[in-house]
Amino acid sequence: MRKRILLLAALVISLSTLLGVSVTFKEELFGLCGYSKMALSRYGSTGQEVKDIQYKLAIWKYYGGKIDGIYGYKTYAAVRKFQVKNGLKVDGIAGPQTLAALGLPTGQAQAASAQTGNKDLNLLAHLVHGEARGEPYTGQVAVAAVVLNRTRDSRFPKTIAGVIYQPGAFDAVADGQINLAPDAAAYKAASDALNGWDPSGGSIYYYNPVTATSKWIWTRTIVKVIGKHNFAI
Repeated sequence: MRKRILLLAALVISLSTLLGVSVTFKEELFGLCGYSKMALSRYGSTGQEVKDIQYKLAIWKYYGGKIDGIYGYKTYAAVRKFQVKNGLKVDGIAGPQTLAALGLPTGQAQAASAQTGNKDLNLLAHLVHGEARGEPYTGQVAVAAVVLNRTRDSRFPKTIAGVIYQPGAFDAVADGQINLAPDAAAYKAASDALNGWDPSGGSIYYYNPVTATSKWIWTRTIVKVIGKHNFAI
């Protein structure tokens, strides 16, 4: 009986010590698990990070609730849908990988370079930078969206690379500006377009009316005007 009491007491002490360590060093434990506490939102979380998540998901039509900074069921369900679409672990938690895919800070310095590992994202960002740097951010996203719209149109190649390198399709390819290093805005715009945001309204063409020399392009129906570009179908 005495041994059992001693064993029970030892167990209680061990559990209490472990709990105390986890509370005291919880930030370090988060780091050991591969993510920063500051870059983790889940069901029940509140704050600016949750608002940013909701805003991104709302733009891409995953989330239809209020942008209130409260990680409730609608936000949880929207995150899961986003994770399914992007090939991420489907757990409804906005950890570093999910935040990176959303284009939000992750608390991990190495995450900034992860975007260059996606060939489609990288190439699309190069095109956006070459074609639309200096344009309003929405216009940069729209340029990327035009590329994606073409991949879904039977008159164009089926891949992003095929569309971008189609002969005569983009001035940035012809004059070499596609080889310039994209800035953060170009990567963000490419990511937003890949995740479903299309400010172009479904356009498959765009042009600068001040510099356009093709008479044919003026015959296309203009859908949107963003910055210096006309977007058309």
